[in-house]
Amino acid sequence: MAVLVAAGATLGTTARATLESTFAPTTGAVPWVTFGINITGSFLLGALLQLLTYAGPDTGWRRTVRLGCGTGVIGGFTTYSTFILEIDQLARGGNLGAATGYMFASVSAGLAAALVAIAFVNRVAGRRSVVTA
Repeated sequence: MAVLVAAGATLGTTARATLESTFAPTTGAVPWVTFGINITGSFLLGALLQLLTYAGPDTGWRRTVRLGCGTGVIGGFTTYSTFILEIDQLARGGNLGAATGYMFASVSAGLAAALVAIAFVNRVAGRRSVVTA
């Protein structure tokens, strides 16, 4: 299982690093790339976990998917450590308002994205019978 999580994390981290290097933030500016990555990851994780909830208990293939895709790929894609570092850099650069706004916007938008994903899955998958075998 650890190999699957590590492989997933490699994929997620590579995707994040590619986006961060392609759309490198300007020093002192709000890091929109990290913001987008973390909000997208929140949405994807919310959708994945809700779909797996419909599929049945967290055992067998469902646990494998949760760990490989959720913990591995999505966990590697999102980045709490970069988020904290960027808040610190904004604050130390004299942009305390931007740092505070970025912090609250990231957490609020991440939660909202996860809730939207859960509601979307409930609306779509909730109408269907899901195979639990």
